[in-house]
Amino acid sequence: MAAELVEAKNMVMSFRVSDLQMLLGFVGRSKSGLKHELVTRALQLVQFDCSPELFKKIKELYETRYAKKSSEPVPQPHRPLDPLTMHSTYDRAGTVPRTPLTGPNIDYPVLYGKYLNGLGRLPAKTLKPEVRLVKLPFFNMLDELLKPTELVPQNNEKLQESPCIFALTPRQVELIRNSRELQPGVKAVQVVLRICYSDTSGPQEDQYPPNIAVKVNHSYCSVPGYYPSNKPGVEPKRPCRPINLTHLMYLSSATNRITVTWGNYGKSYSVALYLVRQLTSSELLQRLKTIGVKHPELCKALVKEKLRLDPDSEIATTGVRVSLICPLVKMRLSVPCRAETCAHLQCFDAVFYLQMNEKKPTWMCPVCDKPAPYDQLIIDGLLSKILSECEDADEIEYLVDGSWCPIRAEKERSCSPQCPILVLGTSDTNGLLSTPNVNGSGSVLGGSSSGVSTVGNVENGKPGADVVDLTLDSSSSSEEEEEEEEEEEEEDDDGPRPKRRCAFQKGLVSAC
Repeated sequence: MAAELVEAKNMVMSFRVSDLQMLLGFVGRSKSGLKHELVTRALQLVQFDCSPELFKKIKELYETRYAKKSSEPVPQPHRPLDPLTMHSTYDRAGTVPRTPLTGPNIDYPVLYGKYLNGLGRLPAKTLKPEVRLVKLPFFNMLDELLKPTELVPQNNEKLQESPCIFALTPRQVELIRNSRELQPGVKAVQVVLRICYSDTSGPQEDQYPPNIAVKVNHSYCSVPGYYPSNKPGVEPKRPCRPINLTHLMYLSSATNRITVTWGNYGKSYSVALYLVRQLTSSELLQRLKTIGVKHPELCKALVKEKLRLDPDSEIATTGVRVSLICPLVKMRLSVPCRAETCAHLQCFDAVFYLQMNEKKPTWMCPVCDKPAPYDQLIIDGLLSKILSECEDADEIEYLVDGSWCPIRAEKERSCSPQCPILVLGTSDTNGLLSTPNVNGSGSVLGGSSSGVSTVGNVENGKPGADVVDLTLDSSSSSEEEEEEEEEEEEEDDDGPRPKRRCAFQKGLVSAC
């Protein structure tokens, strides 16, 4: 099988542009590009998809080209993809070449039956649907370096290794080198590795196998770790995202070797390699403002539809309230946004929503907790207009006719206390306390009385409360002491006198 692979590569290296285009078109690959790009693409096709049908097509194209040149040897490739030194000639029928001369300690891809480099490949005859991965909003795919390929265990061991070899074209290398830096050491154009379940029922989310490790050439690549779990009994989750391999790759025509180590515990996984351009949240916001704004009239029609009278319902809805505060950050909305699949009119702020999903992609609506992917987001044109016109309210109400009105918070009315008032003051020169009167509304009226006085005004037919002076000055207290001394002297002379009745009334009312 290895001899056939070498034979097919040498045939491809001798093809003209038209032959390469016919070969790539036969397998549904892109036929555009310069000749060296077509050659590289065809060699990668031979290396990773060496099926009997493909080998037959290569021999057919080769025989068609050299059928009239029976004595002409096959041109040797100028720069082979793999680091091997090969010398071989072909006859007119395209027979098996001579034994290739390979040097010692040369790493060459090994074929395991139907599989190449440990990555599973079914024969081209099988019409099994291919594994597809979901599109990621923050990554624009530029090229597909390796289609989703199943990881196939080679033995009964729990820990498996699956190698893969590929090379970048000069155009791809130029794209990576000329791209801007998102942060120090991180280019916008990247080579990423994506892993998912081998499920063909629909587009698959990224999912890592157990015990995953990725080695690029001679260095291990960092893989996102687990999120710590604060809930007892809940296993920590790992964010499964594309793995950036760019900083460990050879940015030249040299081949790159990637080895995926994974745990074989019964589930089947597939890996894929892509050349992508990573976007930022500000770029996605600008794109959303360009193509995702819903016209105010369409939004108004949606409001009318929501508030339309339902003859089968016993409850008539006359309006619906919408907050102008973002439920994510509790701040006033700047770019009101929601998903078209959401049933509510409440919006959230697109700026913060995209920033949060850039850090931790969940794409869940913060209002109804249902999926709100980027391609279903819209900017509410009507609410954007309302935000610019209504700056002094945090909530509005949509009416049945599609109009709206602001809802402003009512100011708290100041009210006087209805309980009795304890007056703290000083007495005048005669020892009397200046006691204010209290009217029915709780306002204070001027007036003077003794230490205890009853408010003359009546509230709701009830007498007012007593006002008690608890702070008499020192002059009044000294006068009372002198009176008490005189009374004691009289008691000694004339005998005991009846006790003086207290000037305070019984049943004294509490001051509060």
